[in-house]
Amino acid sequence: MVKMGKDYYDILGIKKDASEDDIKKAYRKQALRYHPDKNKSPGAEDKFKEIAEAYDVLSDPKKKDIYDRFGEEGLKGGGPSSGGAGGPGTFSYTFQGDPHAIFAEFFGGRNPFEQFFGGRNGDMDEDMETDPFTRFGMGGMGGSGMGGMGGMGGRSSSLTRQQDPPVVHNLRVTLEEVFSGCTKKMKISHKRLNPDRRTTRTEDKILEVEIKRGWKEGTKITFPKEGDETPTNIPADVVFVLKDKPHLVFRRDGSDIIYPAKVSLRDALCGSTVNAPTLDGRTVTVTTKDVVRPGMKRRINGEGLPLPKSPDRRGDLVVEYEVKFPERLSQSARETIAQVLPPT
Repeated sequence: MVKMGKDYYDILGIKKDASEDDIKKAYRKQALRYHPDKNKSPGAEDKFKEIAEAYDVLSDPKKKDIYDRFGEEGLKGGGPSSGGAGGPGTFSYTFQGDPHAIFAEFFGGRNPFEQFFGGRNGDMDEDMETDPFTRFGMGGMGGSGMGGMGGMGGRSSSLTRQQDPPVVHNLRVTLEEVFSGCTKKMKISHKRLNPDRRTTRTEDKILEVEIKRGWKEGTKITFPKEGDETPTNIPADVVFVLKDKPHLVFRRDGSDIIYPAKVSLRDALCGSTVNAPTLDGRTVTVTTKDVVRPGMKRRINGEGLPLPKSPDRRGDLVVEYEVKFPERLSQSARETIAQVLPPT
């Protein structure tokens, strides 16, 4: 059947029996030749869009089949052969794509000229126009875009987009939050590409950080590629690093919590009872009849924080004694103590 309307094969400069690989190579050549960033001649923008439309049709087996049988008008549902036996039926195609987005997806980045040729201005020379990938030893790449660059060895790092360094934020949590586990909602602002793949907009996003029971200070929670997006980069990962908030009562030592208990000199010598609080609101009574020396500790098993890798088990509550010495003694007290306590 004689085709009507645009000749997509002619636009790409290929024959009707062209293979899938031929179609990709032809699009690569023509798109680079007529890209408006490099080709400033009148009509280059329209030609660039026409090339994108031709590639959009011929690279899709279903669209290509209908086009091959019924031409452009049959493909777009406007020709006399759009219905009836053997016709395309209700299929109707309209090119609504962004030629720049198709170009970016094919090449894996917004500006292959800058990536491959150091950002040179002016028209392309013949080598570039023919096939920049062959020039750099990439003519055998499989698939479209940059997917086949894994076998290029040492050269690939200079031709691929680099990911920005991680964006790190400290996330402060209380010991109670570590004890029970919680979810923190963190609001971030990051740049995202507009549909034209060239300009950006600023978006707010809420990231939910799930704090697991017993997580240690320094634990990192990573949200991949939530940093700023630009036409030439791979967005950075956003990383939250757990930091303990200072506590009014306890100190943390891994999965143990330390409770500083102040006792008088009298109790330190004669026996003491300490009511130690716990993170879940209870108290634990700790009694000793021994002489309490400064820095002495008593350990209560299983009253600390959950273990990170076994949250059904817990660390310990450590009572750390602090002996309060009197600032002054009366003469009679001195004499009594001198009589009772043995000399050193």
